[in-house]
Amino acid sequence: MIAKLAGIAEQIEVDSAVIDVGGVGYLVFCSSRTLATLAAGQPASLFVDTHVREDRIALYGFASEAERAWFRLMQTVQGVGAKVALNILSVLAPDQLARAIAAGDRAAVQRADGVGLKLAQRLVAELKDKAGTLALGAAARATAQTVAPVASVDDDAVSALVNLGIGRTEAYAAVAKAHHSLGEGAALNAVIRAALKDLGR
Repeated sequence: MIAKLAGIAEQIEVDSAVIDVGGVGYLVFCSSRTLATLAAGQPASLFVDTHVREDRIALYGFASEAERAWFRLMQTVQGVGAKVALNILSVLAPDQLARAIAAGDRAAVQRADGVGLKLAQRLVAELKDKAGTLALGAAARATAQTVAPVASVDDDAVSALVNLGIGRTEAYAAVAKAHHSLGEGAALNAVIRAALKDLGR
């Protein structure tokens, strides 16, 4: 099993790249976000997930371990294959995906090609608990520490911000930051004010 590739980005396509490692070119499928970090003719290092089937071996590459972990986790949900998982990671970075799942923001997940309402609902429902407990690399661990409102006050604050026209994922992140800044036991009004200030409202 190939877990990591380090070489030269020889060719970059819409959904894949060829990484030259010691004269051998590896075709690696990637999210658009990962492809954006590569430049033809320049050194490249990708974390890899290897899929072995009877008819072929497919390599999927990621700029971070957190992205690879989310790729694997999403495929535990029925209806999510490698292509859909990459599509989701193309529109949502690992920290953004963590916020969307934690906030129950189906609309954010639906921005990805191939993700309808039912699949988005299933993703959010099945991954909400797992996303907060699994170790998904340093980036995701940092996200888990900063984006998870823990009290009903925070839930009420998120609802209030959403009612003001703020996106649920954005509201969730702002409330989590406010909660972290104000500490336990903060009043609802104080949390809302701090969140609005953070959002520049």
